[in-house]
Amino acid sequence: MDRRVFLRRGTVALTVPTALALSANASASEYTDVQLAFSPHGGAEALVLRTIASARRSIRLLGYSFTSSTVVRALLEAKKLRNVDVAVTVDYRNNIEEDRSGKARLALNTLVHAGVPVRTVSVFPDQHSKFCVIDGVTVQTGSYNYSRQAIYNSENALVLVDRPDLAAAYLANWKEVTALGEDYRAE
Repeated sequence: MDRRVFLRRGTVALTVPTALALSANASASEYTDVQLAFSPHGGAEALVLRTIASARRSIRLLGYSFTSSTVVRALLEAKKLRNVDVAVTVDYRNNIEEDRSGKARLALNTLVHAGVPVRTVSVFPDQHSKFCVIDGVTVQTGSYNYSRQAIYNSENALVLVDRPDLAAAYLANWKEVTALGEDYRAE
């Protein structure tokens, strides 16, 4: 049995075998809104920003490299303009110990000064997960780092819309990893 997965841009439809479908219990008549983009030239940054902009209640972000001023701006707009509850957790080593340019600290400081809780995690060699959970029902994931460099790298962003089952699993992981971190203190 096959299941169709439609990409938001509307021009591409993929047929995925049930074994690879996003839910083993879904019937063939159910559709999942899956959005996919690549960088450097395939719109991955735009997809990440659109996903953040879709938030109405909450955003939970777990990141590795965090230097993107456009992602910071999108998170602040969500918080300030739409009163979205935003919280961010990132890798300590990549964003603090190895932040030679100061761009990660600038991004984290900007969030903290705006009232966004930020935590850093150092209990792993790398906290390498990269995902956002939006409103407890949508997941943006993939290799796309929330960094300035990601728009030049070969990376991918995948969004699974209206999947509270998957969002719950990602959110549980976000909470588990976040609990292992420490509050970031803005400079």
